[in-house]
Order: sequence, then C-alpha cells, then structure tokens
Amino acid sequence: MSQNFQPPAPASYTEAPAPAPAPARGGNVGLGIAAGVVAALVAAAAYGGIMNALDREIGYAAAGVGLLVGLAAGKIGGRNPVLPVVAAVLSLGAVYLGQLFFVVLVATKIDNSGVMDVIDKVGVSGLNAVWKESLDPISFLFFGLAAFVAFGSAKKASD
Repeated sequence: MSQNFQPPAPASYTEAPAPAPAPARGGNVGLGIAAGVVAALVAAAAYGGIMNALDREIGYAAAGVGLLVGLAAGKIGGRNPVLPVVAAVLSLGAVYLGQLFFVVLVATKIDNSGVMDVIDKVGVSGLNAVWKESLDPISFLFFGLAAFVAFGSAKKASD
C-alpha cells in the first residue's frame, strides 16, 4: 500500500539577497555650515539690494534670508541638532550685513561714488555707527524673524 510520492523539483531561480540597509543620514556638518555661510553672504547682498530698491526694510525679505540660510544648512548638512542653531546665528549675521550693505548703497547715492570708495572713506566702524543710529524696534523684529525662520527651515529641510 505504498503510494508513489515524488518530492517537488528544486526551484529554477535563486532568491535575491535582501537589500542592504539604507545608510545612516547623518550628513556632513562642516559642509552644512559652509553652505550656510555662502547662503548667508548671498542673502545679505540680496537683502541689502532689496532694501535699497524699495528704500525700506521688508519683513518678507528678512524671512527669505532665514529661509535661504536654513534650507542650505539643513539640506546639505543633514540631521544634526547643531545645524538649526548655526543657521539661526548665520541668519542674524546675514541680516546685519544686509543692513550694512544698505547703508553703503545709500551712501553711494549721496556721494556719487562706488561701494569700495564709501567703505574706504568711511570704514567699517563708521558704517556701524551709522547703522546704530538708524536702528529702530522693527529692525530687531526682523532679526528675530530671520533667526526663527532659519531655525525652523533647517530642522524641516533635514527631515
């Protein structure tokens, strides 16, 4: 009473190996900081130019400075808890440099000279003194807005 039992034939294919785990996305902090510095310098020039074209400060432009710096640092630097803080600090510096650049551009209109002539003639300390005289409470609001947007955008960009 035995039945003929034939085992199944071996499969004609081989199973693919399991995919390798995704590499940890830590990013490069140094590269993220360098990208943030470059973005801050570009944003400062753009911010000063926009203020010069409109003859006043604009909150959206300050938020744009923070957004540009935060996105650059977060996207390139990856997920590191230091980068949002660095982006916020860099955006503060970018707003300051943009406001100084605005002072230089206004002086070039008054003096009918070039940017470098104004910087040579007045000096950085003289530009800083003029900048301090022109400060008002809304300027500090723009500093805070830029830092807030930079921090948030750096966190979101790294996700």
